[in-house]
Amino acid sequence: MNIFVCVKQVPDTETKIVPSGDGSFIETSSIKWIMNPYDEFAVEQALLVQAANAGSTVTVVRVGSVKDTEALRTAMAMGADDAFLVEAADNLDSYMIAKALKGAIEKSGKTPDLILSGKQAIDDDCLQVPQILATMLNLPSVSVVVGYEGSATDITVKREVEGGALEVYGVKLPAMIACNKGINTPRYASLPGIMKAKKKPLTTLSLADVGVSDADKRVKYSNFQLPPEKPPGKKFDATDAAKQAQVVKDVVGLLRTEAKVI
Repeated sequence: MNIFVCVKQVPDTETKIVPSGDGSFIETSSIKWIMNPYDEFAVEQALLVQAANAGSTVTVVRVGSVKDTEALRTAMAMGADDAFLVEAADNLDSYMIAKALKGAIEKSGKTPDLILSGKQAIDDDCLQVPQILATMLNLPSVSVVVGYEGSATDITVKREVEGGALEVYGVKLPAMIACNKGINTPRYASLPGIMKAKKKPLTTLSLADVGVSDADKRVKYSNFQLPPEKPPGKKFDATDAAKQAQVVKDVVGLLRTEAKVI
C-alpha cells in the first residue's frame, strides 16, 4: 500500500502569539513549531496500517515554510519512510493547501491507496483541507474518525457525531480519512528513530512545482488582533456579618446585569 499522511506544523500551545506589524498574519520569527497534535494520530494510524500490510510505505506531506522541518522529521522519526515539503508561506488558505498537497502526492509518483490526516489544525481550526483534498482527488472521505479496522482494500471506520454517538462506515480504498483523538495512542520517537530520520529522503518542492499560484487564493487574511484583555475581577468583603446581606445582593445583581449568567 502507498500510504500518505498530510501534516501541518503549528505553533506550540505555550507560544505567545503576536500579530505581525501589518496585521496580515502572526509574527513567526520566534515561534516554536510542533506537529499539529491531531496529525500525530494520523501518522500513528499510518504506521499501524503499514505494519499490518507488508511492503507498504508511509509518505508524509506538508505545506509551509522551510525554515523549520520539525513536523516532517518527527513523523519520520516515528517511522515514516520519506517526506515531501511544499515550500510556501504559513498563511495559505485551505483551498491552496489542499491543491498543494494534491500536487505533491502526484509528484511523488505513487498512486495513493490511503491518505490520512488530522481532523483539524489547532491554529486556524478550519476543518476543511481533508474534505477539499478528497474532492480534488475524487476519493471517498470520512472525518472525525475514532476507530479504524480493515484490509488493504476495504476498511470500517467509526466517527464521532454530536451527542456522543458513533457512526460506522464501510469504505473501499483508496480513501481520505481524517483522524480524531482516541483512534490510537501515538508512539514516541525513539533515539534510533530520530537518528535514522536525519538520513531519510525529504524532497522540497515549490508552489509552482505543484501547480499552485496566487490565483488559487480564496481567502485573504487581514487585521489580526489579540483579544482584549480581561477586566480585573471584583472583590467583595463579606467578613462583616452586618454587611453580608448587601454583599449578596450586590453579587447577585452583577451576575445578572454584567456577567449575565443568571
